[in-house]
Amino acid sequence: MPYPIQDKLVIAVASSALFDLSESHQVWLDKGTDEYRKFQREHENDPLLPGVAYPFIKRLLSLNDPANNDEPVEVILLSRNDPDTGNRVFKTIQKYGLPITRGAFVSGRASYRYADAFNSSLFLSADQSNVQEAITAFL
Repeated sequence: MPYPIQDKLVIAVASSALFDLSESHQVWLDKGTDEYRKFQREHENDPLLPGVAYPFIKRLLSLNDPANNDEPVEVILLSRNDPDTGNRVFKTIQKYGLPITRGAFVSGRASYRYADAFNSSLFLSADQSNVQEAITAFL
């Protein structure tokens, strides 16, 4: 029997920690939101490189044994990015064969605010200010 999400160890990870979005981020800095979204749509089928959290997430997910219906760990994406980036990120997830199927792309809003809705126990981000905001919010 599958684990209900409330019985799992749920780890939330920012898309920019799971994958290297530095090139996309530079487009956003240099050209703004509209060009950034256009860039993501134009590169939707170009897989992203692994980010700083990728090895950790891959190891965590290896604790699951889907063949025996034993999946106590779930990873979800919580991202400040927009849905255009979400399409590219989920296509990259499929390319790497990661069993990640849930996420929220909140277009600039604070993504950690959705952690509780996913029953997340931990939020990982490569952005120090994002992490600090999350810690402050949950104290």
